[in-house]
Amino acid sequence: MTESAPSLPKHGAVLFAKDLPRVAAFYRELLGMAQTVTENRLIVLESEVYQLVIHGIPKAVCDRINITDPPERRENTALKLVFPVKSLAETRAAAPALGGHVDAPSGQFSTRGFTACDGFDPEGNVVQFRERA
Repeated sequence: MTESAPSLPKHGAVLFAKDLPRVAAFYRELLGMAQTVTENRLIVLESEVYQLVIHGIPKAVCDRINITDPPERRENTALKLVFPVKSLAETRAAAPALGGHVDAPSGQFSTRGFTACDGFDPEGNVVQFRERA
């Protein structure tokens, strides 16, 4: 039996981060998400329809990870997070102050009713932002 959408938990993702507060601030501020849970190694951000769990990486693993400044893109992963935004231009302007980046307008493309542009968060995780076309 298939459950109805209102009875199901929100769609979401878990993102592992070396600098938990910095990565959480990037998504919280850039996307206007509410921080609903704050624990030692876990921060949960939510919108009306989406939940992003940012989980701290264990110290033993963190010690082996080097995040450059600016961060190097982690393009060789099997996953890219996608988030809707009201304005790619506003998101592009705000991202650097939060430690991330949104590519230049020349990197944008439009399809299926939206315009998209990639960027990255403070740890180099590639993210796609989409506005209505």
